[in-house]
Amino acid sequence: MDKSFLIMESRKSNAFQPISDALMIQMRQILGEQYLSVDETVRHDNGHDETEDLVFLPEVVAFPETTEQISALMRICNEAFIPVTVRGGGSGLAGGALPVEGGLVIAMKRMDKVVHIDERNFQVTVEPGIITENLQNILKDKGLFYPVDPSSKGWSFIGGNVNTNAGGPRAVKYGVVKDHVLNLQVVLANGDIIWTGSNTLKNSTGYNLTQLMVGSEGTLGIVTQIVLKLQPYPSQQLLMLVPFRSAESACAAVAAIFQAGVTPSALEFMERNAIEWAIRYVGETPVPLNDEDQAHLLIEVDGFHLESLYADCETITKVVEQFDCGEVFFADNDAQKTALWKLRRNAPQAVKNNSIYKEEDTVVPRYELPRLLRTVKEVGAKYGFESVCYGHAGDGNLHVNILRGNLSDEVWNNELSKGIREIFVFVKSVGGTISGEHGIGWVQRQYMDIVFSPIEMELMRGIKHLFDPKGILNPSKIL
Repeated sequence: MDKSFLIMESRKSNAFQPISDALMIQMRQILGEQYLSVDETVRHDNGHDETEDLVFLPEVVAFPETTEQISALMRICNEAFIPVTVRGGGSGLAGGALPVEGGLVIAMKRMDKVVHIDERNFQVTVEPGIITENLQNILKDKGLFYPVDPSSKGWSFIGGNVNTNAGGPRAVKYGVVKDHVLNLQVVLANGDIIWTGSNTLKNSTGYNLTQLMVGSEGTLGIVTQIVLKLQPYPSQQLLMLVPFRSAESACAAVAAIFQAGVTPSALEFMERNAIEWAIRYVGETPVPLNDEDQAHLLIEVDGFHLESLYADCETITKVVEQFDCGEVFFADNDAQKTALWKLRRNAPQAVKNNSIYKEEDTVVPRYELPRLLRTVKEVGAKYGFESVCYGHAGDGNLHVNILRGNLSDEVWNNELSKGIREIFVFVKSVGGTISGEHGIGWVQRQYMDIVFSPIEMELMRGIKHLFDPKGILNPSKIL
């Protein structure tokens, strides 16, 4: 189905001011005429991401090329009380890049350079506008590995990954973005330029501003350069697809795999309808889907020595056989591996192609995954919604896609949030949280009270005010 958008008026709350003709002249002097746009199509393209069907039109879209240009723009906006939203690849799922207060969007697509690859120290310095997969391919040619690979890696920007602390399938072994960022160049709200840390593997010098910035969704500063640590590219990967007759059994097998002493490089969960829709969406399948199969685990191990990887696969097979699984399928060649990963990575697009939806990014300790899945289905039955679930099971990270289906406007817009809140309350009760990798952004702000006390929220507001006293950086997000 074609995606339609709900275009919403930007709110222009607080003391925010419109962008005057005089300010436009100043901005054009900084960027050049062609890199500042008020065109309606450009504004629309930069007014939405992948969050539901929401669009908030900015007044102006800027396309800077340098840190200094962004600094100059921020000095103008800070002085004039202009709200500023930074735009990456537009793959966000929590509305973090929606310019809900209008104002200026700073689109980072021209800042897409690899500044320096330090092969001696296994580091790379990049600008935020480079596409994640493009960076990975450049590094792979040099035998280097940046492992963070969100499903949107083919079009998401590395800067957006930093701003949401993105994860992806291989986070189970290699960690998320925060585990790979060493240092950041940041433009503050008043236009000042800082570096947050050092290009060293250890740093116990003062407060950790680098980690504070990672995941802050552009609310504290604008990241303009990123120093990432790398590792050697693993030369061997083995991939297996395991069908289960019960989705809860598939979830239960996850913790058991780790308890057996194996840490896969990826361990992904897909409900039956998720893999069915993905098969239809991509138009092919590397393996038949049997009637009794209700869920699948996609399990990868990687490294440098095939003998040890085969031993890991043998252990995994013995474990999953205890959880009512079907015949385990091993990908024998690169084509089969690519086809299996294509299904998993296209599951989100397949869902979007079938229905209007809301995606919740729940994460729990992995042993609690079966209870989480059961709770999602019980809450769905209570409130009358269907859901499609998939995610990074090895991390306990379940993406819950709630389908609009035939729900009325009243239920969809007002009652559904009660069901989502019930799911999040359960998540918190078992030691989990309400976003594993998508961030809070615009659509999840209303649930922050579930996971944070009033004191904790006030501390975060104090940090925001210290970095951005006028509140112009990505306003109305997170807090």
